[in-house]
Amino acid sequence: MKTRQLGAKGPPVSAIGLGCMGMSDLYGKSDRDEGIATFHAALDAGVTLLDTGDFYGMGHNEMLIAEALQGVSRDAFQVSVKFGAQRDPAGAFIGLDARPQAVKTSLAYSLRRMRLDYIDLYRPARLDPNVPIEDTIGAIADMVKAGYVRQIGLSEVGSETLRRAAAVHPIADLQIEYSLISREIESGVLSTCRELGIALTAYGVLSRGLISGHWRPGPLEPGDFRARSPRFQEGNVDKNLQLVEALRKLAADKGASVAQIAIAWVLAQGEDIIPLIGARRRDRLAEALGALDVTLTPREFAAIEAIAPKGVAAGQRYDAAQMAHLDSERG
Repeated sequence: MKTRQLGAKGPPVSAIGLGCMGMSDLYGKSDRDEGIATFHAALDAGVTLLDTGDFYGMGHNEMLIAEALQGVSRDAFQVSVKFGAQRDPAGAFIGLDARPQAVKTSLAYSLRRMRLDYIDLYRPARLDPNVPIEDTIGAIADMVKAGYVRQIGLSEVGSETLRRAAAVHPIADLQIEYSLISREIESGVLSTCRELGIALTAYGVLSRGLISGHWRPGPLEPGDFRARSPRFQEGNVDKNLQLVEALRKLAADKGASVAQIAIAWVLAQGEDIIPLIGARRRDRLAEALGALDVTLTPREFAAIEAIAPKGVAAGQRYDAAQMAHLDSERG
C-alpha cells in the first residue's frame, strides 16, 4: 500500500482510508458480517486509516470497529473520530456541542466503546458557533498531553478557523468533501491547508455513490439520507448523471471503472490529499483500491476538466443546498 503524510508533523497513513459511516448509519440497511469482512480486507490490503464518528449509529460504528479490530496489532491502524454532533432517539441531528467538557466526555466514551487506550485523530464534527475554536482545540490539546489523543484534526471549516486552530496546536488534517462535482475548497481552503502544512482527508470522493458508475435512479431504502439530498433529486440527479456517462467513456478507453477514474483524479490533486472510501462491501473496496494503479495522462486530465470544469462542476451547479448544509462555514 502506498502511503501519504498526515500533515507536516503527522504520521504516514495509507494513501486511501476507509470511511466507516455507511456500515452503521444513513445509507439504509447494512450487513454486519460483510462490514467486518470489509474491515479485514482493508487491513489485509494495507489500509491503515479508519474514519468514524461517535454519532454514527449512536456509537454502533465505534463498537463495530472494536469488534472488527479484535486481535489486530495496535500499530497496524489509525482511527480518526469525529465528535460533537447531537442526535435525538429518532436519529435526527439537533445541534453541536464542542465545549471543553464535551470534548473530554465524548472522548472517554469513544475510548471505552472502541476498547482503545488512545485515539489517533480526534476532531469536532463541525464548527460549534457557540464555542470559540480555541477552546475546543485547547481541550483536545490537553488530551494530547495526557496521552489519550495523538493528533488533532478539523472537519468542515474555512480558512479563518484553520488559522485560529493552528495557532493553538498543530492541526494534522482537515476532513471535508472533495470530488469532481464538489470542488469548492479549491477557491481558498485547499491553499490555506497547504500554507499551514495541514493534510486533507477527502470524503465524498464518489459524491455519495452518485459518480461511482453504479448509481441507478429509483426508490431508496428507508433510512437512506440520499432520498433528501438535493443532488439526488429529480432534475439534479439527471444532470449529474450526464457527467457520469461522459466519464464512463473515458474510463472504458482507460480500462478502468468510473469510480477508479474519480478516485484517481482526487489522488492526483496532491500528495497531501487522502481520499476516504465509504465501502461497505469487499467488492467495492477492491474496486476503489484499484484506483491506486490508475495514472491519468495530461490529455485525460484535460478531458476530465472539460467534463467537470473548475468553478462550474456539476456539484456546484446542482448541489449548492447540500453543500450549504454540510459546510460549517465558507472560506
